[in-house]
Amino acid sequence: MTHNPSTPVETPQHAGVRFPPPLVYGIGLVVGWALNRWIAWPITVGPSRGRLATAVLFGFACFVLFVGAFTVFRRARTTLIPKRPATAFVTSGPYRWTRNPMYVSLVCLYVAAAMFLNTWWTLALLPVVVLAIDRLVIVREERYLSAAFPAEYAAYRARVRRWI
Repeated sequence: MTHNPSTPVETPQHAGVRFPPPLVYGIGLVVGWALNRWIAWPITVGPSRGRLATAVLFGFACFVLFVGAFTVFRRARTTLIPKRPATAFVTSGPYRWTRNPMYVSLVCLYVAAAMFLNTWWTLALLPVVVLAIDRLVIVREERYLSAAFPAEYAAYRARVRRWI
């Protein structure tokens, strides 16, 4: 079936993401933890101040990014949930530097958790987790935003990177 250019294309109601994106990060952590129980691959042997400091640093970065993104979404009175329609297009706060500060914050939380779990397995799985988020979530959200806010999103996309 072909699309007739004179027929208007209906904007989708939402991004079409049917699962909570943090679930993907959680699955990566659980699989990494399980692999470590099967074949140990510790980041450090025994307690490590450096590993703990890294966990705290990434945990703090997660907190700052998420609170900043959450705050601008609340002020704009739009939803964080990708299966609900966006009522506003947000470009302030951390959205000035990255189009996906919430997903970047989840990467930071993931790294903090990997440091706490003390296993390289979780870090080795991080690229797979990020790729899954990119392909299963972000691509759909970008398609939706391009349809819902065509001019605004095109200009925003041209000036702000997807990740960092």
